[in-house]
Parts: sequence; C-alpha cells; structure tokens
Amino acid sequence: MQLTTLKTKIQNGEDSYTQFKVNITNSDKLAEELVAFSNARGGVLIIGVDDNGVIVGLEDKDIRRINQLIGNVINDNVTPPIYPLVTIENIEDKKILVIEIEEGVSKPYSTNKGIYLTKAGSDKRKVSPDELRRLFAQSKKLYADEEILPQTDITDINIELFYQFVANEDRDIYEGLKSGDLKLETILNNYNIMNGSHLTLAGNLIFGMMPQKFSPSFYIDCIYIIGDDISSNHYLSEQRLKGTFKTLYEDSRRFIISQLKHYQVEDDFNSNGKLEIDEVVLNELIINALIHRDYHINAPIKIVMFDDRVEIINPGKLTNSLTVEKIKLGISIHRNPILNSIARYVLNYSGRGSGIKRVLRTNPNVELINDIDKEEFRCIIPRLLSA
Repeated sequence: MQLTTLKTKIQNGEDSYTQFKVNITNSDKLAEELVAFSNARGGVLIIGVDDNGVIVGLEDKDIRRINQLIGNVINDNVTPPIYPLVTIENIEDKKILVIEIEEGVSKPYSTNKGIYLTKAGSDKRKVSPDELRRLFAQSKKLYADEEILPQTDITDINIELFYQFVANEDRDIYEGLKSGDLKLETILNNYNIMNGSHLTLAGNLIFGMMPQKFSPSFYIDCIYIIGDDISSNHYLSEQRLKGTFKTLYEDSRRFIISQLKHYQVEDDFNSNGKLEIDEVVLNELIINALIHRDYHINAPIKIVMFDDRVEIINPGKLTNSLTVEKIKLGISIHRNPILNSIARYVLNYSGRGSGIKRVLRTNPNVELINDIDKEEFRCIIPRLLSA
C-alpha cells in the first residue's frame, strides 16, 4: 500500500475496510479480525494507531512479537487458512504494522473456536445462520436444495407422487420398487430426496405431503394491483399459493391467466382469441423462478400483476458469475442441482438453459433485471392489451 494512501486511511478513520489497534496481544482477538475481513470485502488492520486515528507507534520488540503472533494465528487459529500481507511503515517517525487482508475466496472463514464473523461498519458481528448457509453454498460446500430437514421422515413424502416420477424417469427402478426387489428408502437416498432418514429440501419441495409445514417461507404470493404503481393500496385479487412444485406451477399459471385478456386474431368473429401474454413466456418464467431462486433466502416468490405488466420476482440475485447477458445466451449455472435434475420429469422443463432464450424469442420485450442490492431477480412481462 502506498504511504499516501495509508495516511489518507488513517485520517479518514475506521470503517468497514479499516480497523485500528494500539497493540494486539491476544491470538483469539487477532483471529476474529482476520476472519471478519475475509468473510466481508477484505480490508486493512493497522496496529500502532488508536481509535481516534492518533499514531502512537510500536516498539521494535512489539513488531517482532506481533509478526510471530500473526504467523501462529494464520496457521492455528483460522480455517481455512488466511494469508495477509504484512508491512512495517514509518509515519511521523513512528513505526506501525499494516496487515492487508483480501476478501476470501474460500468463504466462510471461522476461528478455531468455530466462530464465523463478518464486518458491520467499523465493528464486526457474528454471521447469521441464513448468511452462513449462503456462504457455504457460494463456496460449493453446501447447496440449499440438499439441506436436511431434521423434523421430517419418510411419512412426509407423497409416495404416489414419487412413484409417478420414477415411472417417467427410470422404468426399471419403478418395476424394482413395485416388485419389492428394490428398497424404497435406498432409492429415495440415491435420488437425494432423502439423506439418511430425513427429507432434503428438494425432496420436501417436490414430493412433500405438506411442503410448507417444514419450509414455511417457500410459497408464492400473487396479487393483482389496479393501475401501474406498486405502492397502490387498490388491488383486484390476491392469493397465497402453497403446495408442491407442480401445484405451485399450475396454480400460479391459473392465477395469471384468469386475469389476462384475449384478443381476436382471425377475421372470423367466432374464432378463438389469443391470450395477451404467450403461455410459453409464463410457463418458462414460473419454472425458472421455482428451480433457480435462492433457497437460502427465506422469502416467497412474488407474482405481481398490473394493468400494463406482470412481474415475477425471484428471491436471490443471479448466482456466481452469471449475468443477464449470459443467461440470454443460454449459459446456466445450477444453483439447485437436485431440483434441476428432478424437475425435468415433474414439470415441462428441459434443464439445458434454453428457457430464457425461448422467452425472448417469443417476446423480445420481456425485461430481465438482476437487482444486486435488493438480492432479487425480476422478470417484467408487458401486457399487450394494457389500458
């Protein structure tokens, strides 16, 4: 770090990226600072400066001791390992120690006591359970849909629905289950519908008897607001949809289509009218929301109808390096691999990343918004017959 940049940081005071310490002697405290910066966006720990930005400096013996302490901490007190850049700087004839910590590439990081921390302004805080699950997912250590629901067991599965799936997916397995040659619990575990004696999130969402009993936040909120303003208090109808994937898909389609208008295409007055939003667009975007939303966020999918448009709002921004431009090209990264593999036998879903391309080919005016700040992905479909 350039000396002028360092001086500016000290003058500006502590923030999410800058922390001051007069001295440090405790390995646990140092580990907590390194972990918090690594789980956030990185930052600088400056030792030899007080909370007010006054440079007090360090003795040579303190610098040698702290350097040794840093080496011990990064080897023994944090996991996975963190490798900060440590430099000695001289400002106002006083020596300070500057520890630069990069944002971690192997999140989440914890202390050797199992404490997960991140930055909160100039301070630090413990990572919440929801955040921790998402950090594990982002690091590919845990996908949301493989999470175990410990309160469940095999009696919470709609076995008839599962048998319908197996009959479509693998006839040999279906026959083996019917004849008793194959054990049901083994097959459920092989498909990742169960893990041991409990359902996974994917198993509950697709085959659960009452999915929202164990996953209460994962439903679909539908509302028709009169006009074109989300803040309006006037609405025509609203529904909260619950059930399995297939039920949610069918009921959300039914809600939207029942509110849409038809227009005449052919000259014959008695000809069938055409729906103002193509059903291909609705089908693909509803399926996209169910399969690709972020299930580490405890929030429902929202379908909001206006007089001039329909918005389908998925919890969670696009995963990893995906962008709107990439998904328009058919590039996909599976956020929920179990749901992705099973849903093609339950819904009209290919799983090849072609859904968004099909939507835009059918209606190029559909708008896709990856809202990083709100952590949501919005699909805005214009209505042809908007007043």
